Amino acid sequence: MGVPYSLDLRKRVIEAVDNGMTQVQAARTFKVSRKSICNWLDLRAGTKSLAAKVGYQKGHSNKITD
Repeated sequence: MGVPYSLDLRKRVIEAVDNGMTQVQAARTFKVSRKSICNWLDLRAGTKSLAAKVGYQKGHSNKITD
């Protein structure tokens, strides 16, 4: 997974879809995947926000404990 898209871009894409642009047209216009648009719509429906998730990728600890 790469760097998340900016909140500004997410808002512009979703606003375009809300104003009648199809998801396919929005994906081509803004150069994002249709799957990303679907995920953002689901995220907005669930959390009322388009902000990227943070803090869930903890990874493995690199410390050696004895």
